[in-house]
Amino acid sequence: MKYIEIVIYTSVEGIEPVTNMLKGMGIEGIIIENPKDLEEFMDKKNSYDWDYIDDKVMELKDAEPNIKFYLEPTKKGNKQLDTIKIKAMTLKSKEYEGVFGLGVTLGRMYVDNKIVDDEDWKENWKEFFKTVRVTEKIIIKPSWEDYEKEKQDDIIIEIDPGMAFGTGTHATTSLCLKLIEKYLKKGDFVLDVGCGSGILSISSSFLGADKTLGVDIDPIAVAISRENVELNKLADRVEIIEGDLAKGVCFEADIVAANLMADLVMMLTEDVAKHLKAEGIYISSGILLEKQFMVVEKIRSCHFEIIEILEQDGWCAIAARYKG
Repeated sequence: MKYIEIVIYTSVEGIEPVTNMLKGMGIEGIIIENPKDLEEFMDKKNSYDWDYIDDKVMELKDAEPNIKFYLEPTKKGNKQLDTIKIKAMTLKSKEYEGVFGLGVTLGRMYVDNKIVDDEDWKENWKEFFKTVRVTEKIIIKPSWEDYEKEKQDDIIIEIDPGMAFGTGTHATTSLCLKLIEKYLKKGDFVLDVGCGSGILSISSSFLGADKTLGVDIDPIAVAISRENVELNKLADRVEIIEGDLAKGVCFEADIVAANLMADLVMMLTEDVAKHLKAEGIYISSGILLEKQFMVVEKIRSCHFEIIEILEQDGWCAIAARYKG
């Protein structure tokens, strides 16, 4: 099978707005090449210990910052590509207007694209998707890498992300996982709306949930989630189904988690209470900071009490308790 490989060439300052743009379009499976990451690595700002660095890593030093991702060469995929090109030009126009601050440049904002084979795409993921700790307890690792626990209570989750689905490293996912880790109690039931590659569902089960139901409107996401559930040997406790948000879902949960976008979070909020037990927790993420107030007001209007908000890289996640 073939895919469209898309690369957006930008600047260090442009990485965040471009990433936010793609997230807003539902594109999460991205590869970021940022020479600043290598600079921090070489300076040991993150206390890494190393004796050898692969030549491919050193090549990043001179790389133009860019973001790479993949779409299917279908009518929908080609339409998304056209939209991305327009949105990239719009971001560049905002730079000229000074929206991002005086002297800030987003670089070329050039969108390159080409058709690649399935095998090329798979090898790219193996090169760039590495093991990462996303919370105090949860480590996400690709199935092809080995990893030994650093702490006794570490939870190691194996993921094969599949095309355009997240690896858990994006701020929206890590924020959501941090809140789930904090509020989930052993024996809880969890409803994961918009499950993507299944990371939230799988993590919830490993954190002690008795039963987890993941729902996604995309049949490809459903297939990938099911494969990842099997990979982590959780088929007896985690079920993945195809559906539009929580419509028609008959499931009562202690926690409803939704890593979506602000508009979808607000749409879902109307029905969340129907799927929550008394004093249940609603965790929502995928919300840009500029839309935080709007989402908070919507959640409160549906008889929820806001109990915590986490922020990271221009995004926020909200934990709320039902008081209806």
